[in-house]
Amino acid sequence: MKILIADKLHADVVESLNGHSETCLYEPGLKAEDLPEAASDADVLIVRSTKVSAEAIQNGRRLSVVIRAGAGVNTIDLEAASARGVSVCNCPGKNAIAVAELAVALMLSWDRRIPDGVAALRDKRWDKGEFSKAQGFKGRTVGIVGLGSIGQAVIDRLKGFEVDIVAWSRSLTPEKAKAMGVTYCADPQTVARQSSVVSLHLALNNDTRGMFDEEFFKCMDPGDLLVNTCRAEVVDQDALKSALDRGILVATDVFHDEPAGKQADFENEVAQHPNLYGSHHIGASTTESELATGMEAVRIVEAFALGMPLPNCVNVRTQPPGLPSLFIRHKDQAGVLAGIFQVFKKADLSIQEMENTVYQGSEGATARIVLDKSPTDDELAEIEQCEGVYAARLVKK
Repeated sequence: MKILIADKLHADVVESLNGHSETCLYEPGLKAEDLPEAASDADVLIVRSTKVSAEAIQNGRRLSVVIRAGAGVNTIDLEAASARGVSVCNCPGKNAIAVAELAVALMLSWDRRIPDGVAALRDKRWDKGEFSKAQGFKGRTVGIVGLGSIGQAVIDRLKGFEVDIVAWSRSLTPEKAKAMGVTYCADPQTVARQSSVVSLHLALNNDTRGMFDEEFFKCMDPGDLLVNTCRAEVVDQDALKSALDRGILVATDVFHDEPAGKQADFENEVAQHPNLYGSHHIGASTTESELATGMEAVRIVEAFALGMPLPNCVNVRTQPPGLPSLFIRHKDQAGVLAGIFQVFKKADLSIQEMENTVYQGSEGATARIVLDKSPTDDELAEIEQCEGVYAARLVKK
Protein backbone atom coordinates (compact mmCIF):
# COMPACT_ATOMS: atom_id res chain seq x y z
CA MET A 1 0.00 0.00 0.00
CA LYS A 2 1.28 3.46 -0.92
CA ILE A 3 0.23 6.57 1.01
CA LEU A 4 0.79 10.11 -0.26
CA ILE A 5 0.59 12.92 2.31
CA ALA A 6 0.17 16.20 0.43
CA ASP A 7 -0.02 18.60 3.37
CA LYS A 8 1.81 19.23 6.63
CA LEU A 9 0.88 16.73 9.38
CA HIS A 10 2.16 16.26 12.92
CA ALA A 11 5.46 14.32 13.03
CA ASP A 12 3.91 11.61 15.24
CA VAL A 13 1.15 11.12 12.65
CA VAL A 14 3.65 10.76 9.80
CA GLU A 15 5.63 8.24 11.83
CA SER A 16 2.49 6.22 12.54
CA LEU A 17 1.44 6.26 8.88
CA ASN A 18 4.90 5.03 7.91
CA GLY A 19 4.22 1.94 10.01
CA HIS A 20 1.01 1.17 8.12
CA SER A 21 2.32 1.13 4.55
CA GLU A 22 5.08 -0.22 2.38
CA THR A 23 5.59 3.29 0.98
CA CYS A 24 4.62 6.55 2.67
CA LEU A 25 5.56 9.73 0.83
CA TYR A 26 5.46 12.91 2.89
CA GLU A 27 5.35 15.85 0.48
CA PRO A 28 3.69 18.77 2.30
CA GLY A 29 4.81 21.26 -0.33
CA LEU A 30 2.67 19.76 -3.11
CA LYS A 31 0.21 22.06 -4.83
CA ALA A 32 -3.15 21.17 -6.33
CA GLU A 33 -1.71 21.14 -9.84
CA ASP A 34 0.95 18.63 -8.72
CA LEU A 35 -1.50 16.00 -7.49
CA PRO A 36 -2.54 14.38 -10.81
CA GLU A 37 1.02 13.17 -11.32
CA ALA A 38 2.07 12.75 -7.68
CA ALA A 39 -0.99 10.64 -6.75
CA SER A 40 -1.03 8.56 -9.93
CA ASP A 41 0.08 5.36 -8.17
CA ALA A 42 -1.04 6.09 -4.59
CA ASP A 43 -3.63 3.94 -2.82
CA VAL A 44 -4.38 6.59 -0.18
CA LEU A 45 -4.15 10.37 -0.50
CA ILE A 46 -4.19 12.54 2.64
CA VAL A 47 -4.72 16.29 2.38
CA ARG A 48 -5.61 19.24 4.59
CA SER A 49 -6.12 22.38 2.51
CA THR A 50 -4.75 21.18 -0.84
CA LYS A 51 -7.53 20.91 -3.40
CA VAL A 52 -8.15 17.49 -4.96
CA SER A 53 -9.45 17.96 -8.48
CA ALA A 54 -11.33 15.59 -10.75
CA GLU A 55 -8.13 15.25 -12.78
CA ALA A 56 -6.17 14.11 -9.74
CA ILE A 57 -8.81 11.49 -8.91
CA GLN A 58 -9.18 10.25 -12.48
CA ASN A 59 -5.41 10.02 -12.90
CA GLY A 60 -5.04 7.99 -9.71
CA ARG A 61 -5.38 4.53 -11.22
CA ARG A 62 -4.87 2.85 -7.82
CA LEU A 63 -6.43 5.57 -5.70
CA SER A 64 -9.01 4.10 -3.31
CA VAL A 65 -9.28 6.62 -0.47
CA VAL A 66 -8.92 10.38 -0.14
CA ILE A 67 -8.71 11.52 3.48
CA ARG A 68 -9.33 15.12 4.45
CA ALA A 69 -7.44 15.69 7.69
CA GLY A 70 -10.14 18.09 8.82
CA ALA A 71 -13.91 18.36 8.71
CA GLY A 72 -15.00 20.07 5.48
CA VAL A 73 -14.62 18.25 2.17
CA ASN A 74 -15.55 21.13 -0.17
CA THR A 75 -11.96 21.13 -1.53
CA ILE A 76 -12.38 17.58 -2.87
CA ASP A 77 -14.29 16.78 -6.06
CA LEU A 78 -16.84 14.40 -4.53
CA GLU A 79 -18.63 13.77 -7.82
CA ALA A 80 -15.44 12.60 -9.52
CA ALA A 81 -14.50 10.47 -6.51
CA SER A 82 -17.92 8.81 -6.36
CA ALA A 83 -17.87 8.10 -10.11
CA ARG A 84 -14.56 6.25 -9.71
CA GLY A 85 -15.57 4.40 -6.54
CA VAL A 86 -13.06 6.36 -4.46
CA SER A 87 -13.98 6.75 -0.79
CA VAL A 88 -13.71 10.26 0.65
CA CYS A 89 -13.33 10.37 4.42
CA ASN A 90 -12.95 13.27 6.83
CA CYS A 91 -11.94 13.73 10.45
CA PRO A 92 -14.84 15.63 12.03
CA GLY A 93 -14.82 17.08 15.51
CA LYS A 94 -11.10 16.73 16.10
CA ASN A 95 -10.40 20.41 15.51
CA ALA A 96 -13.42 21.72 17.42
CA ILE A 97 -11.49 23.09 20.38
CA ALA A 98 -8.91 24.85 18.20
CA VAL A 99 -11.58 26.57 16.10
CA ALA A 100 -13.60 27.47 19.19
CA GLU A 101 -10.53 29.04 20.78
CA LEU A 102 -9.93 31.16 17.68
CA ALA A 103 -13.60 32.26 17.52
CA VAL A 104 -13.47 33.51 21.12
CA ALA A 105 -10.06 35.11 20.54
CA LEU A 106 -11.48 37.07 17.59
CA MET A 107 -14.37 38.28 19.72
CA LEU A 108 -12.03 39.52 22.45
CA SER A 109 -9.66 41.04 19.90
CA TRP A 110 -12.39 43.33 18.59
CA ASP A 111 -13.59 44.25 22.07
CA ARG A 112 -10.08 45.40 23.11
CA ARG A 113 -8.89 46.22 19.55
CA ILE A 114 -5.74 44.22 20.17
CA PRO A 115 -4.56 44.02 16.51
CA ASP A 116 -4.85 47.80 16.08
CA GLY A 117 -2.93 48.37 19.31
CA VAL A 118 -0.13 46.05 18.23
CA ALA A 119 0.02 47.75 14.82
CA ALA A 120 0.32 51.16 16.52
CA LEU A 121 3.23 49.97 18.68
CA ARG A 122 5.00 48.51 15.67
CA ASP A 123 4.46 51.87 14.00
CA LYS A 124 6.19 53.45 17.05
CA ARG A 125 2.99 55.06 18.33
CA TRP A 126 1.71 55.11 21.94
CA ASP A 127 -2.05 55.83 22.17
CA LYS A 128 -3.43 54.80 25.54
CA GLY A 129 -6.34 57.21 25.16
CA GLU A 130 -7.58 55.59 21.98
CA PHE A 131 -7.08 51.97 22.95
CA SER A 132 -8.49 52.23 26.47
CA LYS A 133 -11.97 52.58 24.95
CA ALA A 134 -13.58 49.14 25.33
CA GLN A 135 -17.05 47.96 26.24
CA GLY A 136 -15.94 44.81 28.02
CA PHE A 137 -17.41 41.36 27.47
CA LYS A 138 -19.26 40.58 30.69
CA GLY A 139 -23.03 40.95 30.35
CA ARG A 140 -23.09 41.09 26.55
CA THR A 141 -25.34 38.84 24.48
CA VAL A 142 -23.54 36.48 22.13
CA GLY A 143 -25.43 34.53 19.49
CA ILE A 144 -24.34 31.13 18.22
CA VAL A 145 -25.61 29.89 14.85
CA GLY A 146 -24.92 26.17 14.46
CA LEU A 147 -24.52 23.77 17.35
CA GLY A 148 -22.20 21.07 16.11
CA SER A 149 -19.09 20.20 18.06
CA ILE A 150 -17.49 23.59 17.37
CA GLY A 151 -20.57 25.64 18.26
CA GLN A 152 -20.93 23.74 21.52
CA ALA A 153 -17.23 24.19 22.30
CA VAL A 154 -17.62 27.96 21.80
CA ILE A 155 -20.56 27.98 24.24
CA ASP A 156 -18.49 26.10 26.84
CA ARG A 157 -15.72 28.68 26.59
CA LEU A 158 -18.02 31.71 26.61
CA LYS A 159 -19.75 30.74 29.84
CA GLY A 160 -16.67 31.72 31.82
CA PHE A 161 -17.02 35.29 30.53
CA GLU A 162 -20.50 35.64 32.10
CA VAL A 163 -22.21 36.54 28.84
CA ASP A 164 -25.80 35.77 27.86
CA ILE A 165 -25.92 33.20 25.06
CA VAL A 166 -28.70 32.83 22.49
CA ALA A 167 -28.58 30.13 19.83
CA TRP A 168 -30.17 28.60 16.76
CA SER A 169 -29.65 25.39 14.83
CA ARG A 170 -32.02 23.22 12.85
CA SER A 171 -31.96 20.55 15.55
CA LEU A 172 -32.28 22.89 18.54
CA THR A 173 -35.51 22.86 20.54
CA PRO A 174 -36.45 25.07 23.52
CA GLU A 175 -35.98 22.04 25.77
CA LYS A 176 -32.49 21.29 24.43
CA ALA A 177 -31.54 24.96 24.71
CA LYS A 178 -32.60 25.07 28.36
CA ALA A 179 -30.53 21.96 29.10
CA MET A 180 -27.50 23.62 27.45
CA GLY A 181 -27.97 26.82 29.42
CA VAL A 182 -28.71 29.00 26.37
CA THR A 183 -31.75 30.86 25.08
CA TYR A 184 -33.58 29.35 22.11
CA CYS A 185 -34.10 31.42 18.95
CA ALA A 186 -36.47 30.42 16.17
CA ASP A 187 -34.17 31.51 13.32
CA PRO A 188 -30.77 33.14 12.62
CA GLN A 189 -32.39 36.56 12.16
CA THR A 190 -33.70 36.43 15.73
CA VAL A 191 -30.19 35.58 16.92
CA ALA A 192 -28.86 38.65 15.10
CA ARG A 193 -31.55 40.96 16.52
CA GLN A 194 -30.92 39.84 20.10
CA SER A 195 -27.09 39.77 20.03
CA SER A 196 -24.23 42.22 19.83
CA VAL A 197 -21.92 39.37 18.71
CA VAL A 198 -22.93 36.56 16.34
CA SER A 199 -20.66 33.56 15.73
CA LEU A 200 -21.26 31.23 12.76
CA HIS A 201 -20.62 27.49 12.99
CA LEU A 202 -22.39 25.81 10.07
CA ALA A 203 -21.25 23.30 7.48
CA LEU A 204 -21.27 24.51 3.89
CA ASN A 205 -23.94 22.85 1.76
CA ASN A 206 -26.69 23.81 -0.67
CA ASP A 207 -28.92 24.98 2.19
CA THR A 208 -26.31 27.17 3.90
CA ARG A 209 -24.52 28.67 0.88
CA GLY A 210 -25.23 32.42 0.94
CA MET A 211 -27.53 31.94 3.95
CA PHE A 212 -26.33 35.14 5.65
CA ASP A 213 -27.55 37.74 3.21
CA GLU A 214 -28.85 41.31 3.18
CA GLU A 215 -31.94 40.34 5.19
CA PHE A 216 -29.77 38.83 7.90
CA PHE A 217 -27.46 41.84 8.14
CA LYS A 218 -30.47 44.17 8.41
CA CYS A 219 -31.01 42.56 11.83
CA MET A 220 -27.59 43.78 13.03
CA ASP A 221 -26.70 47.31 14.14
CA PRO A 222 -23.50 49.27 13.46
CA GLY A 223 -20.94 48.23 16.05
CA ASP A 224 -22.30 44.67 16.25
CA LEU A 225 -19.79 41.93 15.46
CA LEU A 226 -20.08 38.95 13.09
CA VAL A 227 -17.54 36.15 13.65
CA ASN A 228 -17.07 33.54 10.93
CA THR A 229 -14.75 30.58 11.51
CA CYS A 230 -16.65 28.09 9.35
CA ARG A 231 -16.78 28.78 5.58
CA ALA A 232 -16.73 32.08 3.71
CA GLU A 233 -19.42 30.92 1.30
CA VAL A 234 -22.14 30.75 3.97
CA VAL A 235 -22.09 34.56 3.85
CA ASP A 236 -23.21 36.45 0.75
CA GLN A 237 -20.17 38.51 -0.26
CA ASP A 238 -22.07 41.55 -1.56
CA ALA A 239 -24.15 41.68 1.62
CA LEU A 240 -20.96 41.38 3.67
CA LYS A 241 -19.39 44.35 1.87
CA SER A 242 -22.49 46.47 2.45
CA ALA A 243 -22.56 45.51 6.13
CA LEU A 244 -18.92 46.49 6.60
CA ASP A 245 -19.54 49.82 4.91
CA ARG A 246 -22.37 50.69 7.29
CA GLY A 247 -20.32 49.96 10.39
CA ILE A 248 -20.92 46.31 11.21
CA LEU A 249 -17.70 44.74 12.49
CA VAL A 250 -16.47 41.42 11.15
CA ALA A 251 -13.89 38.95 12.43
CA THR A 252 -13.26 36.10 10.03
CA ASP A 253 -10.85 33.25 9.45
CA VAL A 254 -12.17 32.56 5.94
CA PHE A 255 -12.50 34.58 2.74
CA HIS A 256 -14.16 34.24 -0.64
CA ASP A 257 -11.53 33.40 -3.27
CA GLU A 258 -8.78 33.08 -0.69
CA PRO A 259 -5.42 31.83 -2.06
CA ALA A 260 -5.17 28.06 -2.38
CA GLY A 261 -1.49 27.99 -1.43
CA LYS A 262 0.17 28.69 1.88
CA GLN A 263 1.70 32.02 0.79
CA ALA A 264 0.48 34.51 -1.80
CA ASP A 265 -0.37 38.13 -2.42
CA PHE A 266 -3.98 38.73 -1.38
CA GLU A 267 -5.61 41.94 -2.48
CA ASN A 268 -9.25 41.83 -1.42
CA GLU A 269 -11.51 44.75 -0.50
CA VAL A 270 -13.15 42.73 2.27
CA ALA A 271 -9.86 41.51 3.75
CA GLN A 272 -8.43 45.03 3.76
CA HIS A 273 -11.59 46.74 5.06
CA PRO A 274 -10.96 48.78 8.24
CA ASN A 275 -13.99 47.20 9.95
CA LEU A 276 -12.62 43.68 9.54
CA TYR A 277 -10.16 41.67 11.59
CA GLY A 278 -8.98 38.57 9.76
CA SER A 279 -6.84 35.51 10.28
CA HIS A 280 -5.37 33.32 7.57
CA HIS A 281 -7.72 30.28 7.60
CA ILE A 282 -5.81 28.82 10.52
CA GLY A 283 -8.70 27.91 12.82
CA ALA A 284 -7.70 24.26 13.06
CA SER A 285 -3.97 24.93 13.07
CA THR A 286 -2.83 24.16 16.57
CA THR A 287 -0.42 21.40 17.56
CA GLU A 288 -3.12 19.72 19.67
CA SER A 289 -5.65 19.86 16.85
CA GLU A 290 -3.22 18.68 14.18
CA LEU A 291 -2.25 15.67 16.28
CA ALA A 292 -5.85 14.70 17.09
CA THR A 293 -6.98 15.15 13.49
CA GLY A 294 -3.96 13.31 12.12
CA MET A 295 -4.50 10.33 14.41
CA GLU A 296 -8.08 10.10 13.15
CA ALA A 297 -6.62 9.90 9.63
CA VAL A 298 -4.40 7.07 10.88
CA ARG A 299 -7.50 5.27 12.16
CA ILE A 300 -9.05 5.49 8.69
CA VAL A 301 -5.87 4.15 7.08
CA GLU A 302 -5.80 1.25 9.56
CA ALA A 303 -9.37 0.32 8.62
CA PHE A 304 -8.50 0.46 4.91
CA ALA A 305 -5.41 -1.71 5.41
CA LEU A 306 -7.48 -4.33 7.27
CA GLY A 307 -10.32 -4.27 4.73
CA MET A 308 -12.77 -2.93 7.32
CA PRO A 309 -15.56 -0.36 6.79
CA LEU A 310 -14.04 3.11 6.55
CA PRO A 311 -14.91 5.56 9.34
CA ASN A 312 -16.38 8.94 8.35
CA CYS A 313 -16.88 8.11 4.68
CA VAL A 314 -18.91 11.04 3.32
CA ASN A 315 -19.73 9.95 -0.23
CA VAL A 316 -21.42 6.58 0.29
CA ARG A 317 -24.91 6.78 -1.14
CA THR A 318 -27.75 6.47 1.32
CA GLN A 319 -29.69 3.41 0.22
CA PRO A 320 -32.98 4.46 -1.37
CA PRO A 321 -36.01 3.05 0.46
CA GLY A 322 -37.88 0.14 -1.04
CA LEU A 323 -35.03 -1.73 -2.71
CA PRO A 324 -35.49 -5.53 -2.75
CA SER A 325 -33.15 -7.83 -0.83
CA LEU A 326 -32.28 -11.33 -1.92
CA PHE A 327 -31.22 -13.88 0.73
CA ILE A 328 -29.39 -16.86 -0.76
CA ARG A 329 -28.35 -19.91 1.28
CA HIS A 330 -25.48 -21.63 -0.48
CA LYS A 331 -22.43 -23.87 -0.18
CA ASP A 332 -19.29 -22.04 0.87
CA GLN A 333 -17.23 -22.99 -2.16
CA ALA A 334 -15.56 -21.19 -5.04
CA GLY A 335 -17.75 -20.41 -8.04
CA VAL A 336 -21.17 -20.43 -6.35
CA LEU A 337 -21.55 -16.64 -6.20
CA ALA A 338 -20.00 -16.35 -9.68
CA GLY A 339 -22.84 -18.47 -11.07
CA ILE A 340 -25.41 -16.27 -9.31
CA PHE A 341 -23.77 -13.14 -10.71
CA GLN A 342 -24.05 -14.54 -14.21
CA VAL A 343 -27.82 -14.70 -13.74
CA PHE A 344 -27.78 -11.10 -12.48
CA LYS A 345 -25.82 -10.00 -15.54
CA LYS A 346 -28.17 -11.71 -17.97
CA ALA A 347 -31.20 -10.24 -16.17
CA ASP A 348 -29.65 -6.73 -15.93
CA LEU A 349 -29.83 -6.78 -12.13
CA SER A 350 -27.37 -4.45 -10.41
CA ILE A 351 -26.04 -5.18 -6.92
CA GLN A 352 -26.42 -2.18 -4.59
CA GLU A 353 -25.14 -3.76 -1.41
CA MET A 354 -23.93 -7.22 -0.38
CA GLU A 355 -22.66 -9.21 2.58
CA ASN A 356 -21.85 -12.90 2.84
CA THR A 357 -22.03 -14.70 6.18
CA VAL A 358 -20.18 -18.02 6.56
CA TYR A 359 -21.26 -20.42 9.31
CA GLN A 360 -19.22 -22.64 11.62
CA GLY A 361 -17.48 -25.42 9.77
CA SER A 362 -17.15 -23.28 6.62
CA GLU A 363 -19.56 -25.46 4.65
CA GLY A 364 -22.64 -23.25 4.46
CA ALA A 365 -23.22 -19.52 4.02
CA THR A 366 -25.93 -16.94 3.43
CA ALA A 367 -25.55 -14.02 1.05
CA ARG A 368 -27.68 -10.91 1.53
CA ILE A 369 -27.79 -8.99 -1.73
CA VAL A 370 -29.65 -5.71 -2.23
CA LEU A 371 -30.62 -5.24 -5.89
CA ASP A 372 -31.75 -2.24 -7.90
CA LYS A 373 -34.95 -4.08 -8.85
CA SER A 374 -36.69 -7.37 -8.13
CA PRO A 375 -35.88 -10.47 -10.17
CA THR A 376 -38.81 -12.14 -11.92
CA ASP A 377 -40.12 -15.50 -10.73
CA ASP A 378 -38.27 -17.18 -13.61
CA GLU A 379 -35.02 -15.42 -12.70
CA LEU A 380 -35.44 -16.36 -9.06
CA ALA A 381 -35.97 -19.98 -10.10
CA GLU A 382 -32.84 -19.84 -12.25
CA ILE A 383 -30.84 -18.56 -9.26
CA GLU A 384 -32.05 -21.50 -7.19
CA GLN A 385 -30.89 -23.85 -9.93
CA CYS A 386 -27.32 -22.52 -9.79
CA GLU A 387 -24.76 -25.06 -8.60
CA GLY A 388 -24.26 -24.87 -4.85
CA VAL A 389 -27.42 -22.87 -4.11
CA TYR A 390 -29.81 -24.32 -1.52
CA ALA A 391 -32.58 -21.71 -1.63
CA ALA A 392 -33.26 -18.08 -2.46
CA ARG A 393 -35.75 -15.78 -0.73
CA LEU A 394 -36.80 -12.37 -2.02
CA VAL A 395 -37.83 -9.64 0.42
CA LYS A 396 -39.58 -6.62 -1.10
CA LYS A 397 -39.60 -3.52 1.09
